[in-house]
Amino acid sequence: MAEDDEVFKALADPTRRFLLDLLFTRDGRTLTELESEVEMTRFGVMKHLRVLEAANLVVTRRSGREKLHFLNPVPIRLIHDRWIDKYTERQVAALADLKAQLEAPTDKEERP
Repeated sequence: MAEDDEVFKALADPTRRFLLDLLFTRDGRTLTELESEVEMTRFGVMKHLRVLEAANLVVTRRSGREKLHFLNPVPIRLIHDRWIDKYTERQVAALADLKAQLEAPTDKEERP
């Protein structure tokens, strides 16, 4: 599966988006910490984390006996740059042009 497909698949689920939000607010959480925030089994949270890891949205690091989970925002940024940014550029340019036209002095303002 392509990288974009993995990211879209991971972001399609509200529980996975919630887990990403938790990691955004505080990175480096354990499975137990994440599990305490959702109403599902430990096994269910582990399955969601595996999907997030496969999409490279979550990376893990061992710290002693604990496995810490960290948000990796890079894939989301790449999706933004490819799929969102290019579609909004035209509208932003049009608004900038409109602003310039509205703020440009008129003939009446230039005469003393």
